[in-house]
Amino acid sequence: MIVLKTARELGIMKQACAISARALKLIGEAVEPGVSTAELDRVAEAYIRSEGAVPNFKDYNGFPATACISINDQVIHGIPNKKTIINQGDIVSVDLGAMFEGYNGDNAATYACGDISPEAQRLIDTTRESLYEGIKKACVGNRIGDISEAVQRYVEARGYSVVRDYVGHGVGTSLHEAPEVPNYGVSGRGIRLVAGMTLAIEPMVNIGKHNVKVMPDGWTVLTADGSLSAHFEHTVAITSSGTQIMTIA
Repeated sequence: MIVLKTARELGIMKQACAISARALKLIGEAVEPGVSTAELDRVAEAYIRSEGAVPNFKDYNGFPATACISINDQVIHGIPNKKTIINQGDIVSVDLGAMFEGYNGDNAATYACGDISPEAQRLIDTTRESLYEGIKKACVGNRIGDISEAVQRYVEARGYSVVRDYVGHGVGTSLHEAPEVPNYGVSGRGIRLVAGMTLAIEPMVNIGKHNVKVMPDGWTVLTADGSLSAHFEHTVAITSSGTQIMTIA
């Protein structure tokens, strides 16, 4: 069931999303050679709790950390730990969120560690830009497929692949709500968008093929062909006056 939010509920969600966005920004600023993913996770958790919010990824279906931190060919759900050290030239995808007064924010971004290859930079840029192409279609009267097709078209026109095994989603009092928001699809298909819907739109883009595999830890998702992957996400609200990106630091 799709849950529509009132103006009051959107106001609370904006606070949750702002905390989520600032936590993500703090991790991005802390990405540098020699830092562990555990330390990045600590930075995010400390900030979220300092704002009176709760890290909504932590213990979600058993996930043990505040942030999913995925490096290079890791697509999503990388588990932070003290042994994983970020190196010069890595690209680091971070996905996290905060719950504030019962409502959730959810966002993601991919960061460069120092100087990265032109290929990696183009992947990051394309993934970020594809997110905004999708957001342009997230408006009253359009359909989910309009978002999906916009992302897929932008990515594939540049020679990359969108991950199909994992998708965006609704978000609200639950971190994952209906509807699903795939990053591939056909314009004009799917659920019609109406005011009050809140969606987490999140392209995951691979340099190689779209196929992925899950590590034995049960969480970390890798590209099947070992190619680089990037990930960007915003939580947005569909309103009668336009689309609002809520995860803004």
